[in-house]
Amino acid sequence: MQFLRLDQFAAHLNETFMVDIENVRTPFVLVEARPIQHQPIPGLVREPFSLLFRHEAAVVFPQRIYTMSIDGMGEFGIFLVPIARDRDGFIYQAVFN
Repeated sequence: MQFLRLDQFAAHLNETFMVDIENVRTPFVLVEARPIQHQPIPGLVREPFSLLFRHEAAVVFPQRIYTMSIDGMGEFGIFLVPIARDRDGFIYQAVFN
């Protein structure tokens, strides 16, 4: 299992990640990567963070773990939750805590 960190994603802000949806690779653009405020916890392995991705489709995909990839990070599973819709498509969030 790959241990993902905020800095890995921040390096790919506004870039396209490919997400496997029913064996079809679909583009999701990383539009935000930010830390989450939290109380200090002794032994915390990584700082919590949130990611927002935009997908330009008229259909919303359900929340679940999707296989995602981008050059430089390889392939990994990520739990995406649809949280908003705007004129350009849907926004999905992934939270790491």
